Amino acid sequence: MVIGYARISTTDQNPALQLDALRAAGCERVFADEGVSGSATKRPALDKALAALQPGDVLIVWRLDRFGRSLSRLVQITKQLGDRDVGFRSLSESIDTTSAPGDFLFHVMGALAEFERSLIVERTRGGMATAKQHGIKLGRKPKLSPNKIEHARRLIDSGESPRHVAKTVGVSTATLYRSIPAAASNRVTLDLFSSPDSWQKTRSTENRHHET
Repeated sequence: MVIGYARISTTDQNPALQLDALRAAGCERVFADEGVSGSATKRPALDKALAALQPGDVLIVWRLDRFGRSLSRLVQITKQLGDRDVGFRSLSESIDTTSAPGDFLFHVMGALAEFERSLIVERTRGGMATAKQHGIKLGRKPKLSPNKIEHARRLIDSGESPRHVAKTVGVSTATLYRSIPAAASNRVTLDLFSSPDSWQKTRSTENRHHET
């Protein structure tokens, strides 16, 4: 069976152009995502088209940019189709993986996609190294500032429960658990987080000592 896929973006003035081309190419079924941009990650019609394909079938698109969001993604999907014994054709670029030249072309495109990924990784690592040299901290900004951590530690040392302290400083209990041990300067505070009941046990012990 020959199955067609069309992606009709919001800027397409004449969606019939690619639909008619797919039918003229012999597509028995055509799946179309309408109003979907090229950067969209969710394409329900594409998922249905891929699921409908059986070994020996051929998937046809009007143009490559209607099919993949990037070269690497395009090569990835096409390789998956090949592993399933499914052919792929793009009408505008005259690409046909069911032929030897077309299959060779996609192998070349796969090598280019891998080269592109390597360049991106290299540039990213270089940027991170440069940022570190200039004292720029990478990653997400901590939810608790050093002042808030110190304030939370003092509240806990004074008898407040971790849950109440977390609510006071505006974070989850889990975030407080991760932050306090790193900032604590005494073992008593660290022991507060060893188990859910440890805080109550610790406070009860301290109260008995004060009473005696």
